[in-house]
Amino acid sequence: MLKAGSKAPEFTLDDMSGGKKSLSEILKNGPALLGFYKISCPVCQLTFPYLERISKGSLQVIGISQDDERGTEKFQKNHNLTMPVLLDRDREDYPVSNAFGITHVPSIFVVEPDGNISLAFDGFVKRELESLGARSGVAPFGPDDHVPEWKAG
Repeated sequence: MLKAGSKAPEFTLDDMSGGKKSLSEILKNGPALLGFYKISCPVCQLTFPYLERISKGSLQVIGISQDDERGTEKFQKNHNLTMPVLLDRDREDYPVSNAFGITHVPSIFVVEPDGNISLAFDGFVKRELESLGARSGVAPFGPDDHVPEWKAG
């Protein structure tokens, strides 16, 4: 898995509306949190509602689904996700996931406007999500949320 300090690989993926989006286009709007996931992954199901909260702040959050459109759309509805989602499909051998060296999901990267990765981790890491929330200006966890400190992806 690519580490902080690495250059993020350029990519273009389909979005959920049938268009395409490239990393360079995304970075024109500032730093981006890229969250890779599979809809069947329990740790992804735990993580993505908190990433949705982070997406309401100043940091753009982009989901990258390793599933098809139908399953991804159902995941979005089930978890009330409104963040943009791109599709890194199995039928194309997951080109972006492989370029980032992902072996587990969720895998989260923050890519700065210069294309460098400033943060990379996999699984659910409460302190990292709190730090991302602080950077984005929103609290990812509320007082009634009972979340673990860490869960492996």
